[in-house]
Amino acid sequence: MIVVFKKDADVKEIESLKESLVKKGFHLHESHGENHYLIGLVGDTSVIDPGVLRAQRIVEKVVFVQEPYKKANRRFNPDDLVVDVGGHKLGGGFFSVIAGPCSVESKEQVVSIAKSVRDSKAGMLRGGAFKPRTSPYSFQGMGEEGLEILLEAKRITGLPIVTEIMSVNQLEQYHSLVDVVQIGARNMQNFDLLKEAGKINKPVLIKRGISATLEELLMAAEYVLAGGNSQVILCERGIRSFQKDTRNLLDLSAVPILKSKTHLPVIVDPSHATGVWSLVEPMSKAAVAAGADGLIIEVHNDPDNALCDGDQSIKPDRFADLMVVLEKYIALENKTLN
Repeated sequence: MIVVFKKDADVKEIESLKESLVKKGFHLHESHGENHYLIGLVGDTSVIDPGVLRAQRIVEKVVFVQEPYKKANRRFNPDDLVVDVGGHKLGGGFFSVIAGPCSVESKEQVVSIAKSVRDSKAGMLRGGAFKPRTSPYSFQGMGEEGLEILLEAKRITGLPIVTEIMSVNQLEQYHSLVDVVQIGARNMQNFDLLKEAGKINKPVLIKRGISATLEELLMAAEYVLAGGNSQVILCERGIRSFQKDTRNLLDLSAVPILKSKTHLPVIVDPSHATGVWSLVEPMSKAAVAAGADGLIIEVHNDPDNALCDGDQSIKPDRFADLMVVLEKYIALENKTLN
């Protein structure tokens, strides 16, 4: 249930009503904007008569919310969330591109790629230190050494770091070292990890699970938001399909649907979605047109010899060319590349 107050509502009367609602056992979620002030009631709303609320002279209207996600719901938060990562903004009209290798392989590799993508106007550096792989025999990442390499690249280039954390233990150990904690598709419903991510003061990027519905993705975000962390970014990265020409099926319709349902920023990963480097450029353009707030793109200086996902990685020079084109598309959507 959402209670929308009138613009000229008396502050003391609002506070009095809020106190009475808290005493009834509700958790209140407040939203302030230039043209609105509302509170969302989280709890068993069957115990309260909506007519009593509507009768309050300070109340403009009462709106019922049927969706199970409350804090992630746009009805509770009409204004788009802007996530600020070291000065690089994402959401609310700010578009950011996260770029870098799938896996950290060496200091020379990461620093070289980081410099290149920074010069091409990428806003953040991605790189996997811990890698969840389908096969136990595949390269699993460099672990803590990989994180140190990412930190060195950050010191050299100034780019904030985005990297995947796979467990509660890793989150406790390493979240302070990174700028954005990525929770991958395989961990989207790792509820213990989501709960702990709700306790940290860092942006959390949640990738949609390979067979997850949009509501399940939003409920994953709800776990983090319910824990007190309001800085959540959603990522569409392709879902399972019978189609064999691509790694996954990029569900671009998810972008405008999510944007209508939630205030959280939505980005797209065309690299993992398609699994084909030549499709990254057209799908990136399409993602911008669909309303995405950002992209996460895999860039590798030697994809033929990459230890992970070389087939879907583009080279730095091609990424530079893509960014020139994308900036024009972003401007057409009245957004700013940040």
